[in-house]
Amino acid sequence: MVEEAMAQSLREAIWVSMQVMGPPLVAVLVVGLAVSLVQALTQVQEATLAFLPKLVMGGALMLLLGPFTASVMQGWSSTLFDRMVALGGMP
Repeated sequence: MVEEAMAQSLREAIWVSMQVMGPPLVAVLVVGLAVSLVQALTQVQEATLAFLPKLVMGGALMLLLGPFTASVMQGWSSTLFDRMVALGGMP
């Protein structure tokens, strides 16, 4: 019983981490690819040109997805604490 609960909790943790950080990581990847393509086409090799758009996109997406992230984390934490209480009461 304990092993099943642990496995379920680990599966949920992986799913929650993909839900929370997946969209910002994909967006930063797409922006980085676009900037790299522009740099390759124009032959401008400026380090800040590659870093700043990714930073801005990641920050903006984290701000926009903040309520969704908070609700997902709150739901997962509530489920995890309920599961811990249920397992703690077992002999």
